[in-house]
Amino acid sequence: MHVTINSPVQSLLVYRADTFTVVEGVNQGDALSPADDLVLDDVYRLYPGSERQRLALHLEPGGGFTVAMETAMGHPGGTVHLDTALSLVSSEGTSIEAVLLVEVDTAGLIADIYLLPLAPLRADSTYTLVGMNRRAARETLARTPATAFTRGTHITLASGAQARVETLKAGDRVLTRDHGPQKVLWAGRSAVQAAGDLSLVVIRSGALNNENDLIVSPNHRLAVPQRTDTPEVLVSARHLVDGENVFAIEGGCVEYFQILFDRPHQVYAEGIAADLLPINSRVKPALPQGLPAKVSPLLHLRGKSGPDMTRALLHRPDAIDLLRRAATG
Repeated sequence: MHVTINSPVQSLLVYRADTFTVVEGVNQGDALSPADDLVLDDVYRLYPGSERQRLALHLEPGGGFTVAMETAMGHPGGTVHLDTALSLVSSEGTSIEAVLLVEVDTAGLIADIYLLPLAPLRADSTYTLVGMNRRAARETLARTPATAFTRGTHITLASGAQARVETLKAGDRVLTRDHGPQKVLWAGRSAVQAAGDLSLVVIRSGALNNENDLIVSPNHRLAVPQRTDTPEVLVSARHLVDGENVFAIEGGCVEYFQILFDRPHQVYAEGIAADLLPINSRVKPALPQGLPAKVSPLLHLRGKSGPDMTRALLHRPDAIDLLRRAATG
C-alpha cells in the first residue's frame, strides 16, 4: 500500500464506529455505518469504557486523506473518505455535530469506520440522529480547532507589540519565529464544547516563562528544540498536562480564534512559539470563497515545523524545561 511521506499530517481523536451502536430504532443492535445505511431518529449509545484514539492523516495535494505511518488507529496508507456530517441530540437536549469517516483498502472495500464528534460523548447518555449532510462533512471537519487560541491570547506583532488574537484581521503583520514579519491572510473563529478529551489546556503564567496564562486547544502543537540531528519537535498541548503547571479544564462552549498565513508558520502566543497550519485541504472549506486560489501556488510548502514528540520523550523530567527554552528563544 502506498504511504505518503512528504505531506502535512493532522491528528484526529476518533471513536471506532463499533463503539457507537443503535439502542432504539430501525437499525437496533447495529453499529454506526456509512450514510447510505443510516436512518434518522435512530438512537445511539456509546459503549462504556470507549476511548478516542489518534487517527493520523496525511492531507494530500488533491484534497484526499491517507492514514499516516505514526497513527494509533487505522491502516497506514489506507484511503480515508469524509462520508457525511452528522447532527445528534443527546438525551439531555444538547446538539452535537460529528463527522463520519470511512477508510477503504486498495480494493475499495471498507476497512474501518470512525466517528469524530465535535463535543464529548458520554456512555450514560443516548444520542438521536437528527440530521445528515454529505456536502457539509469537509466544512465541519475544518471547524475542529487544531491550531487556534482562546479569546484574550496575546500574539506578538511584527512591531514587537502584543495584540489580543480576537482583534487581528487580514493584513495585520505578525512576528513569526521562522520567517520574521508576515501578513495575516485570514482570521476566523469557531465554537466547540470544551469538555472531556476536548477540554481546554491551560499553561500557567510563568510555567514556560509566559507572562500570562496561555489557553489552547488540546492538539495545538508547541515547538521544542532538541540536541540531536532533529532541530526541533512539536508537542501537542495535551501531552504537557501535569496537573500543576499545565492542566486541562472544562469550559462549556468555548470560542476559538484562528489566524492563517500563506504557508505554515510559528507565532508567539504569550511568548511561547506555537505552530499554525497552512491553508490546506482541511481548512479551505472554512475560508471565504475565492481566498484559497490567491495562495494556491504555496499550499504545499511546509514551514520549519519538525515531527511530533512522542509520549516516551515527554516522560523525560526535563520536557517542560526544554519547552521553556524554546519559548524564550
